[in-house]
Amino acid sequence: MVEGDELLIRVVDTGHGIPAEHQHTVFDKFVQVKSPTETTPGSVGLGLAIAREVVEAHGGRIWVASQVGVGSTFSFTIPTDKQTEK
Repeated sequence: MVEGDELLIRVVDTGHGIPAEHQHTVFDKFVQVKSPTETTPGSVGLGLAIAREVVEAHGGRIWVASQVGVGSTFSFTIPTDKQTEK
C-alpha cells in the first residue's frame, strides 16, 4: 500500500505474540524471544536484524506491534522514488 511518499508493507501472524518488554529488542542481532522449552533448529536471531539493516539502508523504517496470545504485525516502509518520475 502506498501512503504518501512511502510504500508500506505489513506481515501479520497469529503466533504466540511478543511481550511488550521485548518488542524494542527483537530487531537486535542474536535476540530470540521464546520460552526455555521452545526450540527452533538453526535459528540464531539474525533474520529481523538483517531485515532492519536492509530496510534502513533503503531509507525506510521497520517496527512491530504485538500482543501475547494474539500474534504480531511486522511493518516496514520504503520511500517511493518520486524524484525519478519527473
